[in-house]
Amino acid sequence: MNFNRNNLTDDFLRHVYRQLIKPRLIEEKMLVLLRQGRISKWFSGIGQEAISVGVALAMREDEYILPMHRNLGIFTTREIPLHRLFSQFQGKPGGFTQGRDRSFHFGTREFKIVGMISHLGPQMGVANGVALAHKLRKEQRCTAVFTGDGGTSEGDFHEAVNVAAVWDLPVIFVIENNGYGLSTPSNEQFRCKQFIDKGIGYGMEAVQVDGNNILEVFQTISDIAQRIRLNPHPVLLECITFRMRGHEEASGTKYVPQHLFDEWGKKDPVVNFEQYLLHEKVLDEAMIQKISSEIKREIEQGLEITFSEPDVSADTQKETAEIYFPFQFKEKKPLHEEKEMRFLDAITDAMRLAMQQHSNLVIMGQDIAEYGGVFKATAGFVNEFGKERVRNTPLCESAIIGAGLGLSVNGYKSIVEMQFADFVTCGFNQIVNNLAKSHYRWGQFADVVIRMPAGAGVGAGPFHSQTNEAWFFHTPGLKIAYPAFPKDAKGLLLTAIEDPNPVLYFEHKALYRSINAMTPEGYYTLPFGKASHIRKGNEISIITYGFGVHWAMEILDKYPEISADLIDLRTLMPWDETAVLDSVNKTGKVIILHEDTITGGIGGEIAARITEKCFMRLDAPVIRSGALDTPVPMSAALEQNFLPKQRFEKQLLELISF
Repeated sequence: MNFNRNNLTDDFLRHVYRQLIKPRLIEEKMLVLLRQGRISKWFSGIGQEAISVGVALAMREDEYILPMHRNLGIFTTREIPLHRLFSQFQGKPGGFTQGRDRSFHFGTREFKIVGMISHLGPQMGVANGVALAHKLRKEQRCTAVFTGDGGTSEGDFHEAVNVAAVWDLPVIFVIENNGYGLSTPSNEQFRCKQFIDKGIGYGMEAVQVDGNNILEVFQTISDIAQRIRLNPHPVLLECITFRMRGHEEASGTKYVPQHLFDEWGKKDPVVNFEQYLLHEKVLDEAMIQKISSEIKREIEQGLEITFSEPDVSADTQKETAEIYFPFQFKEKKPLHEEKEMRFLDAITDAMRLAMQQHSNLVIMGQDIAEYGGVFKATAGFVNEFGKERVRNTPLCESAIIGAGLGLSVNGYKSIVEMQFADFVTCGFNQIVNNLAKSHYRWGQFADVVIRMPAGAGVGAGPFHSQTNEAWFFHTPGLKIAYPAFPKDAKGLLLTAIEDPNPVLYFEHKALYRSINAMTPEGYYTLPFGKASHIRKGNEISIITYGFGVHWAMEILDKYPEISADLIDLRTLMPWDETAVLDSVNKTGKVIILHEDTITGGIGGEIAARITEKCFMRLDAPVIRSGALDTPVPMSAALEQNFLPKQRFEKQLLELISF
């Protein structure tokens, strides 16, 4: 292994050595503790330390790094107190996730680190968002994000690298090519000879380094980082290395041929650098012993603090309270006159006012810039706010939702438009596992609103007509809005944008241009979790939202003799349980109406809650009215049969007569 020190001083080389040996000594201690049963799991980075340490040394302290399993050197080089790392590994209260997640599945804004989730790929889209925030603020900073050679097989890798190239984002994509994805060798993972070849396809720079040579990694990253700070663009960096232990200790290494261990053992990054420094007389044996003793003492002191720390104790109130970032809603009353607005115009007006109010708000989506979006919700926004803040995206829902989280980490708000709510499946993982869980896991809010044009009734077929709110209703950490009127659409959207928590904001496409109503001008907000009492009556309660409100109104107009309490939930998470239960306790009969399919729909949860809490006041069974348990058909006759409107009328009359 050839080391080139260039102009690096002896003091700096000794500093590099200290940083390089520190994660190795920690790992050796962790493996002892694992055998003793004092820790439960360990992902070893032995043999790969030079990559983590080299990257962390080359990056500035105010620049974000997004590491993976085997990047302990990132955390130690950033000088995170060892007792906090050990508490994290042990699931103790002093860890970054307070026992809610393990190992390196955490982030810390203090040390500018955003950790991974088990799905490996999503952090690359997040890195794009972090870098985009720097670029929007015209800060000369870059972002580094890690992935493994196996992780590059995921769609998230392609999406993130492509977006970074198209948007000229200052991101270094560090690929640790260690020959295996868990037990699967490279020849069963991909056919490309080397990852730098992929750079050509993405129109981006790609560089390959010896990942076991600490000086080569450090100097290469230093050069790349300085260039992309001044001239933002992404770089793909392939680091050739090898994993000397199993994927994690329980998996072992029997699947790896011995000759590979023999070959790569000679390329050990710590041993080789140590020998080089001895040869150059930068170090001597006494210095090595002193550095090792100091680090071992620091490790033991950190472990002593961690082991003396009490175990996590469960507190239900604390657990449920910390799903969301605290949002102190302060209602802003309308100050202006009302004017007639279409449903779509109210949404557009809300976004325009929010863009004026929040200079750190970015809108992202397919075709939303010059074209104005497929429904023209953002028509004219480019001229008013510019393409930096109104961003056309490639077709890559996962990377863009991930970028929304990255923007949030780095101080921005974002609105992400799904062209159709159906397409959100392509970004599902980012929503339910990254956005929804970030605050609960490590205190990072996700200031992202995802607009969801949803619903049937327009003959658009199975992939442009779903109303899929129930997919997200089940996931703690998300908020959901589903307005039925222009006034609510505007006020709830403005609240969603103010709220630093992730919001799924459903807009029924069939309402865009069919519903007009007097709507306040100017900026105002409406509370989440507060239903609207559309009509009041004593015979029956109708609980609904979205287009269901309009179906219910139409049918009640047809039967004026029915005295119905009609409640529009407006938001589904949180939903107004008090309003629902008060109404049911008053009328004794209830029907829950939604456009979604009946099985697994939100109506099932509301019905269960009513049965639990109002059983003694019920005069009839709780009835649900929803769509058929089929995909949404295209033809008008099939679609009308699919939707619950006609069945709802029949069910309503039967329930009244019960």
